[in-house]
Amino acid sequence: MSAEAQAANSRTQAAEGRARTEVQNRQTAESRTKKVNTREAELLDEVRHLVSERLPALALHLISSHYPVPGLLHKNLAGSEAAQLLDALTEAVSDIVLKERRRIDAAARAALRGATQESQALSYRLQTNIVGLQHEFSAPPRLTQSLLESDHLNEQNLRLTQKSAIVCGGWPGHVRKDTYVSEVVSGASSRLRGFDRINIVSRLGLSNIGVVGRAAEPVAVVCAELMANALEHSRDDLMVDVSLFQTGNGSVCITIDDAGKGMTSEALARGRGLISGEQQEVMLLELGDPPSMGFAAIGRLVADYGLHVSIDTSSPYGGVRAVVSVPENLLTSIDENATPPSVMAPQPAVAPQAHKRPSTADSPAPAHSPAPTAAAELPQRRRRFSATATPDDAAATPRPLDPENTGAIWSDFQSGLTNGRSVTDSE
Repeated sequence: MSAEAQAANSRTQAAEGRARTEVQNRQTAESRTKKVNTREAELLDEVRHLVSERLPALALHLISSHYPVPGLLHKNLAGSEAAQLLDALTEAVSDIVLKERRRIDAAARAALRGATQESQALSYRLQTNIVGLQHEFSAPPRLTQSLLESDHLNEQNLRLTQKSAIVCGGWPGHVRKDTYVSEVVSGASSRLRGFDRINIVSRLGLSNIGVVGRAAEPVAVVCAELMANALEHSRDDLMVDVSLFQTGNGSVCITIDDAGKGMTSEALARGRGLISGEQQEVMLLELGDPPSMGFAAIGRLVADYGLHVSIDTSSPYGGVRAVVSVPENLLTSIDENATPPSVMAPQPAVAPQAHKRPSTADSPAPAHSPAPTAAAELPQRRRRFSATATPDDAAATPRPLDPENTGAIWSDFQSGLTNGRSVTDSE
């Protein structure tokens, strides 16, 4: 009986052990199932988060870096194989989107480049015809004024077409010979609506400084776009000051100051990035709707011709100051006798002359010298003069004039007054 009781007890314990094992196995299976269901739910949440949040944010981030891309929804998945696969998916989508955007943008630039080249050629032909009409016929004043207005409208249209062609990889489309710096800047201002608000002052030491032919039109385009930006962002009753001067290293700087509302820090940073010339391929889709191509065109010309352009908010009038630096290798000297500058170009400003005070020996002593007063003993403000001025060059040396050329200019001027015509610079 004792042996049978022990055997029964053993069987009972074995049954209880199997039951406990079954319970543990069942609990383990339930826990594993719960974990699997939780992980499955987390993965489904991550996929939903990827589709609804991360991918749309990635598309915006590819347009502008100001849009952040959110990370994983469940941080406990970081480093797992699922998280790595999700990140690889976002990178693959980013590469595919960028490649497709570049392909579409390249096709759009090619199409726009071809269209602008045709339009640019027609605009140049129209400009030639209008200039010919201005000089061939003695038209009534009203018709002459209409021709001048048509010429100016064509210049504005040509500038827009030229800007688009440059952004799309085309060349400026106009071949020049060596041109005076002052003529390049004044010609650039004549392409703009509101050109009468631009005040150009030349402080060049020499009047025969010119830009080599291959860089003359690019410099004109850069100046025109910067002056157009200054005119657009300032009121119609405010002037835009343009100054020309030569630096100590031989380059020529063109400063453009406006009294407008200025630029925000974000717009200033974006503008500096575009004009730096470091972004060789600027997508048209990144230039806005409608696209603002001025700074992008400047950046391409800076990269192609070695110019230096900077924009800053340090204008003395509270607006924006833009500086165009033309390096010495793009400058040349022009023979003023063989090729006289245009009468419309600004002449170099004459430095103030120091008036020589008469010495005591040359002037008689006054009959009565009043006693100095308290006001007379105060320090008096005097005008500053150039430190390099000497008594020998107190008077500025005038430019040698050609009598025949001067007579022809005045003859044309008199003829224009008589016939009701206005003589303008074809530039």
